[in-house]
Amino acid sequence: MSLIEFYPQIKLIHISLALSSGALFTLRGFAVLINARWPMQRQVRNLSVVIDTGLLLAALALLTALHLNPLVISWLQAKLGLLLAYIAFGILALHRAPTRARKLAAYCAALSCFGMMIVVARTHNPVGILTLLRF
Repeated sequence: MSLIEFYPQIKLIHISLALSSGALFTLRGFAVLINARWPMQRQVRNLSVVIDTGLLLAALALLTALHLNPLVISWLQAKLGLLLAYIAFGILALHRAPTRARKLAAYCAALSCFGMMIVVARTHNPVGILTLLRF
């Protein structure tokens, strides 16, 4: 039995976890901006880690099943770059930014990166939504 036989299930898990991760970040980020305490509670942070770990494992399973190398495929390179930016902005939005204004800016930037990752994944094009703008 080959991993490719489970491709539809793995893809569904990956998409579900990506949407769950984004939804949880959106809620946590908004709550941090209104000074709620629950986003930083251990259980919530652990849930985020579990979801994101599952998401990473599903992504690795997809790469393995499809024999894709993210270092040579341009749209996967774009997704990885956006993922790193999303993580950095997310850390600023939830933890490190010293002011509410900077947290808000980082939160908006992280959500923009998340949205672009979805568009790049759907279009398989590293410029994502910019393909709709026909110059």
